[in-house]
Amino acid sequence: MRLVFAGTPDTALPPLRALLDSPRHEVVAVVTRPDAQSGRGRKVHSSPVAELAESAGIEVLKPAKAGDPEFLARLAAIGPDCCPVVAYGALLPQRALDIPKFGWINLHFSLLPAWRGAAPVQHAVLHGDAITGAATFQIVKELDAGPVYGVVTEEIRPSDTSGELLGRLAESGAGLLVATLDGVEDGTLHARPQPADGVTYASKLEAPDARVDWSAPAMRVDRLIRACTPAPGAWTEFRDTRLKLGPVRPAPDAGRLAPGEIAAGKDTVLVGTATHPVLLGDVQSQGKRQMTAGEWARGVRPSPDDRLGRP
Repeated sequence: MRLVFAGTPDTALPPLRALLDSPRHEVVAVVTRPDAQSGRGRKVHSSPVAELAESAGIEVLKPAKAGDPEFLARLAAIGPDCCPVVAYGALLPQRALDIPKFGWINLHFSLLPAWRGAAPVQHAVLHGDAITGAATFQIVKELDAGPVYGVVTEEIRPSDTSGELLGRLAESGAGLLVATLDGVEDGTLHARPQPADGVTYASKLEAPDARVDWSAPAMRVDRLIRACTPAPGAWTEFRDTRLKLGPVRPAPDAGRLAPGEIAAGKDTVLVGTATHPVLLGDVQSQGKRQMTAGEWARGVRPSPDDRLGRP
């Protein structure tokens, strides 16, 4: 099939590479978000998908909106048979959905109908799901509600961050997407409606959502930090400044500390929660480099009255 691939971040690269390597399909163009500022210098950069497409000599379309008349006209002129989508990051109007013969097929990183929306992997980690996966489905007007072609499952490991889990799902999902397009092309695969029960929604996690509440149980603190790693980045306050937090380890045998109370050893730092303490991992103060919790504690020398989480 002639394909126009839609995607933007690093997560979309394994599926795009798999399609570029497929002997049955031809990626004739990609659709991605416009260039944006990123990095410390806030320089303008193309998206990872745009960079890969350009290196492969493929046409890149960067509409401000997927409903722009110029974009729709160009997409119609290209005449794709199907448009596979992975983390494109923009809504698709019906006029765009109607152009390819086989529609737009999305690779979504959850077991639909669970965790429809922008942050399915983060919410799966945050809510302590044991199993997640990826699904391919036909895009319709309603959010992530289209009929499903296929799924792959993935166990969520106790130490998984959302970034680590998403990396594995992007790789396994790449194979699922290629297999889905193969089946759609030869007519052996047909989408089935999602069940009405079990629908949950995964809204985007913003910086305020990533603030650690030390009065929560240790399990909740652990899940929140892992869910927000690498983005938007979990954080807390220490002496009126923001402290970014890497994954922690629950320490159920470490005694009791009050929520936010700090117990610094030679190379370790424990922090109290509503249940048992957690062992801090890497931390980063505003304007400083990332360092181990032990290095941080030796520099700031927390007093018995210091608490994490005090604004």
